[in-house]
Amino acid sequence: MDSLTIGLTGLGVLVALIAIRIPIAYAMILVGGVGTAVLNGWPIVLSQLKDLAYAQFSNYDLSVVPLFVLMGAIASRTGLSADLFRAANAWLGWMRGGVAMSAIAACAGFGSVCGSSLATASTMGRVALPELKKYKYSDRLATGTIAAGGVLGILIPPSVVLIIYAIIVEANVVTMFMAALLPGLIAVALFLLTILAYTTLAPGSGPSGQRATRAELVSATLAIFPVLVVFAAVIGGLYFGLFNPTPAAAVGVVMVALIGLLRGKLTLVETREALLETARTTGMIFLILLGAELLKIFMARGGVPQVMAEMMANSGLAPMTTLILLLAALILLGCLMDSLSMILLAIPFFWPVLVEINGGDWATAAESPFGMTTEDLKIWFGILALIVVELGLITPPVGMNVFIISAQAPDVPMRDTFLGVLPFFFAELLRVALLLAVPGLVFILPGLVGS
Repeated sequence: MDSLTIGLTGLGVLVALIAIRIPIAYAMILVGGVGTAVLNGWPIVLSQLKDLAYAQFSNYDLSVVPLFVLMGAIASRTGLSADLFRAANAWLGWMRGGVAMSAIAACAGFGSVCGSSLATASTMGRVALPELKKYKYSDRLATGTIAAGGVLGILIPPSVVLIIYAIIVEANVVTMFMAALLPGLIAVALFLLTILAYTTLAPGSGPSGQRATRAELVSATLAIFPVLVVFAAVIGGLYFGLFNPTPAAAVGVVMVALIGLLRGKLTLVETREALLETARTTGMIFLILLGAELLKIFMARGGVPQVMAEMMANSGLAPMTTLILLLAALILLGCLMDSLSMILLAIPFFWPVLVEINGGDWATAAESPFGMTTEDLKIWFGILALIVVELGLITPPVGMNVFIISAQAPDVPMRDTFLGVLPFFFAELLRVALLLAVPGLVFILPGLVGS
């Protein structure tokens, strides 16, 4: 067989391994290693393994990952999620569907100090679900809201998946964080409008909560001051050039830990659990990174990304049609694997296609069919890709956020939870359409800070 056939065969084997639930890291390592051995022999594979892991993991840019993971692990143990929900509920809970809206707002706030969709869904589920049940919200709306709200953690900075994307395409992490903030806030607004529409069409599904007194409003608002301080220090410091991502993450860890200590929430046991969770999560991420690099080497030697790029560029399809097809493929992949695995597996294939369509690495805005340089395309595509990756967290059969919420609400059939996230799924599609139609929304904040 020629190298391209071997590469395509390897890709088919990879999909088959994922379909039978082999962990994505092991599947990529197996296919990448064996595939390269078939093409070039085992000595080449052994030579790669000798220094590939060190070359990957010693990358300074990756040092930010365990720090942001640790910040999220500590934040989930300091009671910040309960304060965020209480404050949001004090302001919004009196409205029809207000308690569900409060859960969305709290998910957004917690995502700003956590950076993980799964952790956001899990933590906010424990806080908000009892309150939603107390006010007799429908099971579909209650569980669907929390599952959908969890996806906000993947885009609202800081986001571990966004960092990994930036490293893959060699984009500036700080610029990506700036570009992600406005689309993240648009998601919050669309989710709130979705709940408003849902409860208007089905009034009994989301009754009004209790109106807070002035004293309760003041108390609840003051309680979230630490979250605002952490967000301002970490994200504000990044945006205004006070420090780079790794020091910013370290500052975030220290501040969140101090909050936990001052509140008496961060005991030695909790600290140990946070460190162990960070080690497990970081180990999983780095193993997936190693597998992705082995797979990328195999595919590059087989010529698969190059052939894909040429085929799409010569297909006669309009550039925007090609982009939409790539985004649709990411949604389908989300039905099979988690968000990080999807980014690591798909972006090395999809990004060269877009570069080819855009006119090459050094394309100017005048030459680009999208009207932007390749550097700007990295940012725009990254935000779009992460939004559709979010959808994978709430679509069957994987839908990790749905599984997490179903475990916390065992009395609610999983089918109801999937039906509950459906309106939010369409809200996300609307956000994608908006950013496709108006790419400038992604560049507003980077432009303001850079000017």
